[in-house]
Amino acid sequence: MTEPDASQGRPAAPPVCPRHPDRESYVRCQRCERPVCPECQRQAAVGVQCVDCVREQAKTVREGRTTFGGKVSDGRPVVTLTIIGICVAAYLAQQLPGLDVTRNFAFTPAYAGHEPWRFVTAAFLHSPSSILHIAFNMYALWLLGPYLENLFGRLRFTVLYLLSAFGGSVGYLLIAGFTSGQFLTSTVGASGAVFGLFGALVVVQRRLGRRLGQVAVVLGINAVLGFVVPGIAWQAHLGGLVTGAAVAALFAYAPRGRRDLVQWGGAAGVLVLLLAVTVLRYSTSPF
Repeated sequence: MTEPDASQGRPAAPPVCPRHPDRESYVRCQRCERPVCPECQRQAAVGVQCVDCVREQAKTVREGRTTFGGKVSDGRPVVTLTIIGICVAAYLAQQLPGLDVTRNFAFTPAYAGHEPWRFVTAAFLHSPSSILHIAFNMYALWLLGPYLENLFGRLRFTVLYLLSAFGGSVGYLLIAGFTSGQFLTSTVGASGAVFGLFGALVVVQRRLGRRLGQVAVVLGINAVLGFVVPGIAWQAHLGGLVTGAAVAALFAYAPRGRRDLVQWGGAAGVLVLLLAVTVLRYSTSPF
């Protein structure tokens, strides 16, 4: 029943939601006490709040950070799953005739100098004739990725992975890229980037005071296989391992007071160093 307005001598207008003036709202926000319709209500510890108050309050809440400064996510390894998805899609594309995905995106020292994308795209390709190649790398990525992604946050993990992939190609270029028969040889595989994650895991486990356990055994076995099994580019493994460990050290040991500066400045420094080494290597190439 509408109450009369004593000052005007006529019934007072019913309260309406400020965001939806066509809706009568007799429930009020606990913070601003304005009427709030069901669509604009947000459950609070006591009563409800309007969406505007909830949004305003969120601005004053300090954003959650991971152990090493990344943004806290919902726990889903989105970056890891995305990388796996890209690798699987690229592997299927490699099977299609006429696309020449492998030839156009594999790392080949002779072409990478003027087609620099090959330094990274090769890490998303695998041997078209070997399902075991991609299966092993994706399994290793799934074992390592979610743990490191949770520690570093999605953005830092992405940077770690891409720099490790780049470092793997640079390692191959420096050690084998200009030797006889290797200048025109193409390499593919996520192994360099995966070894970068191995290196990162060693660093963060030591930083956190945790044991490596079976990880050290797996890393040792893979390192040995790279030298004794023909057709494996151990040079890319070594380049990725060193790069991943270096980037992880910057992320894990950055002082809290200057964390962002050290982490992002250091990552940029690693990128510049890899680029400089690459340019220098090509400038002294005998080919």
